[in-house]
Amino acid sequence: MTPAGRRHRTPPWLGAALPVSPRVVPLACAVLAACLVLAGCGGDQASDITSGQGRVQLVYQDWRTEWFPPMAQRELAVFRAEHPDLSVFYTPDPENLTDQMPLDMQAGNAADVFQGCCGFFPAWAQDGYVLDITKYVQTDLDKAVVADWDPAQYKAFFDSSGRQYGVPKYQGTLVLYYNKDIFDQYKVAYPDASWTHEDYLATMKRLTRDTNGDGTTDIWGSMIDIGWDRLQVHINAWGGHIVDPKDATKCDIDSPQALAALEWVRARMWDDKVMATFTDVNNVGTQAAFSEGKLAMVEDGSWALKGILEHSDFRIGVAPIPAGPAGRVTLSTTDGFGIYSRTRYPREAWELVKFLVSREYGLAMAEANLLQPARLSLVADWQGFVKQQYPKKAKGMDLDVFAAPHREGYSVVQEVFARNMDEATRLLDDAFTQIFTVGQAKVDILHAVSRQVEAAQMNAAQ
Repeated sequence: MTPAGRRHRTPPWLGAALPVSPRVVPLACAVLAACLVLAGCGGDQASDITSGQGRVQLVYQDWRTEWFPPMAQRELAVFRAEHPDLSVFYTPDPENLTDQMPLDMQAGNAADVFQGCCGFFPAWAQDGYVLDITKYVQTDLDKAVVADWDPAQYKAFFDSSGRQYGVPKYQGTLVLYYNKDIFDQYKVAYPDASWTHEDYLATMKRLTRDTNGDGTTDIWGSMIDIGWDRLQVHINAWGGHIVDPKDATKCDIDSPQALAALEWVRARMWDDKVMATFTDVNNVGTQAAFSEGKLAMVEDGSWALKGILEHSDFRIGVAPIPAGPAGRVTLSTTDGFGIYSRTRYPREAWELVKFLVSREYGLAMAEANLLQPARLSLVADWQGFVKQQYPKKAKGMDLDVFAAPHREGYSVVQEVFARNMDEATRLLDDAFTQIFTVGQAKVDILHAVSRQVEAAQMNAAQ
């Protein structure tokens, strides 16, 4: 899909593109190009050097969602005041982030500090584009900060050799949102922490409705965003894996447990038709479909909370993702900060990263868009922001559902192969599209896909 053969699903929580005036584009591009030449093009080996000609110029790249750049600029003013020898130029992610960033990194033009997540962040690390920050974390980061992070999320920023390439940005926790009005209308009990997938299915069947009698479904029981990490939650709940936990070069998606979990999801979408497909809801996302009243429940994350509260005109509840045969798990996203491996200023870039994981920056993101903080000690403040901004809609919501996986230890993160995440992502995404999105294949095709993924692992090692 890209010149470098990379294809990664863009995270849905990144939102709409930042509007930019055409008159600003030429100037912004010229300034950014100059900053990247000064800050990012430092050859193949990173070294701890500072500018002998005044302030060090760093480039920081992050989300382009409409709310993020103004928040970042306000907070970076604080950083600049605390570090008068450092200058930081903020630039939003390119619209085609997962395609463009590898090209920028190859050319030596990447930002010094950037955000990444999901499958593409570890892929960048595997390709050697992300600095090993192990020494900085071990010698220059308060251990209380590390202890404040979810261990599952934190460990996701280490590669198979033990190198650390990132630190958490925020914690996106997957939960089950539900429409209280629909549940009350049909006199169905609300979801709670006792629910299993059997309870989930029974309720989906009860709440899938043709409300006007025209022979077509108007309300579906639930919906899931089709992607590696969301499907993996169900696989883990059945006791299976995508990546063999004993050998990260082996694909385990065709194990009996994994196939049973995926068949459960497929059957809900294409056999029972109680879990909406994207075509069922006119190709809108999970958040929009739920807010429009088309779903009684939806599997979505804390990153969607503000949008759901803002756009829904019904009472909203949240509950844990129902437990599977092997127990309860839920997704913690792996959004994090990293440093470009070819930056001229690794130590200064690290100073910026420390600021980005600070209490102040975490609370700024939490207040601006209700992003759930990665640090557990900030969750109470975040809950306060939710209640303050949406006092009526948040009333009665059990916001602790979002923090419980961190505190109780049942978070899981996207599993990562030891090598060639690019090709693994391409192969699995293609299979998921055929099985779930268009419903033209059975889960049995994953036997062949698993062998292809393993072959890609072997080829990358040669």
